[in-house]
Amino acid sequence: MRLLLTALLCLLIFPVLSAPPPDPMLATAYREGVPVDTFLVSEKLDGVRARWDGRALWTRGGARIAAPPTFTRGWPVEPMEGELWIARGRFDDISALVRRVGTDAQAWRDVRFMVFDLPMHPGPFAERVVRMRSITSAAGNTHLQAIPQRRFDTAAALDAELARVVAAGGEGLMLHRRTARYRAGRSEDLLKYKPHEDAEAQVVAHLPGKGKYEGMMGALQVRMPDGRSFRIGTGFTDAQRAAPPPLGAWLTYRYNGLTSNGLPRFARFMRMRDEIPLPATAR
Repeated sequence: MRLLLTALLCLLIFPVLSAPPPDPMLATAYREGVPVDTFLVSEKLDGVRARWDGRALWTRGGARIAAPPTFTRGWPVEPMEGELWIARGRFDDISALVRRVGTDAQAWRDVRFMVFDLPMHPGPFAERVVRMRSITSAAGNTHLQAIPQRRFDTAAALDAELARVVAAGGEGLMLHRRTARYRAGRSEDLLKYKPHEDAEAQVVAHLPGKGKYEGMMGALQVRMPDGRSFRIGTGFTDAQRAAPPPLGAWLTYRYNGLTSNGLPRFARFMRMRDEIPLPATAR
C-alpha cells in the first residue's frame, strides 16, 4: 500500500511528459459530386495540430507541448482539438516554437489555438460548432478561438472560396459533414480540399547537385510508406540545399496526381515533419 501511495504521489508531483495519443479523426480528399450543402467549411490552417485534454496541450503524436500558463489560462476542462497557428505562411515559426523545451510567454504572444472539434462531445458536428463557439467565448482568452465555419450551397461557390483562400496565401479548405458524430480514423465525413495533393516520405539519400548547385544537395531520394522510392529535386531553398534534411527524417511533399507507375507526378518539397506520420493502416 505504501509503495502504491508513493507511486501515486510521484505522478502528481512529476507528471509524465508524454502519453499514448488517442486515435484522431482524419480527413479524406474532396472529390467532385460531394453534396456541398451538407457540410460546414473552414480554412485549412498551416499550423501544428494539437489536442487539449483539459489540463495540458499535446501534439498528435503524444508529446507534451510546453505552452506558458498564460496561454491556457481559463481554458475549459473539456477536451478540444485544434491548430496551433500564428498566421498564413508562418508554419516554420510555430513548428519551431512547439519543439522548444522551455516556455516563453513572449514567444507565444501571437499564437492562437484554433479549435476545430470536440472529440468527447456526443452530438453531430453542427452542435459541436455551437459548443466550440460558446466555450471559446466563455474562456475570455484571446489565444483560444474557434475556427470560423461557413456553409456553401453549390460546388461553384465552394470553388470560389478555395480560390480566394489560396490567393490570400492559405492552403485550402476543410469540409465537415454537419450531421456527423466524432469518429476516430479516416472518415468520409471530414474532407480536405486543396489545389495540390500532398503526402509524406522518408529521406533515404542525398543526391549531389550540378551546375549552380554543385557542392550542394541537388535532390533527395525519398521512400514512401509502402516502400517505393523516388526523387524530389524542387521546392528547396539554397539554405536547405546547403544543409539538407538528415537521413531518416520525414518530409511532406506536394504533387499533381500519379504517373502510370503509381509514383507522385511533379513532386516538390513542402516542409519537414516534426513527427513520424501515422502508418497507412492506422489512417
